[in-house]
Amino acid sequence: MSEMISFVIPGRPPRATGQMRKAVRTSHGVRFYDPPHVAAARKRLLEGVKPYAPETPLEGPVRLRCKWVFEASRKKDCGTWKTTRPDTDNMQKLLKDSMTAAGFWKDDAQVVVEVCMKTWDERPGIHVTVELLN
Repeated sequence: MSEMISFVIPGRPPRATGQMRKAVRTSHGVRFYDPPHVAAARKRLLEGVKPYAPETPLEGPVRLRCKWVFEASRKKDCGTWKTTRPDTDNMQKLLKDSMTAAGFWKDDAQVVVEVCMKTWDERPGIHVTVELLN
C-alpha cells in the first residue's frame, strides 16, 4: 500500500512565483534573491505545508496533485478554469521548493507524476495530495 498525504492550505493562493527571483552583481559574482513579495509567498507556503510533512522524508517516486483555487469575483466564474496568470509551472516551483524545505522528500526530482490545475471558486485555497508510488 502506498503512503498518501492530503491537505488544504486555505486562503488566497499567492500570485508570486519562483520565476520572480532577482539577480544582482556583487564583487563576488552574481547573487540571487527573492523580492519581498516572493519571500512572503515562500514563507506562507512553507508555513502552510509544514504541519503535514511526514516524520521522515519520502523515499522513491512521488505523485503530486495540486488544485489552486483562486477567489472568483463573479458568481458565474465559480467552478470554471482559471486561464490567466500565474502559470501553473511557475506556481508549482515555489510550492515544491517549500515542500522540499519542509521535508516531504529529499529532492523534488522525486516528483515523477505531477497533476496541476487552477480554477475559480468562492473558497480559495491550495489542495495538495502527495502519494508515494511503488
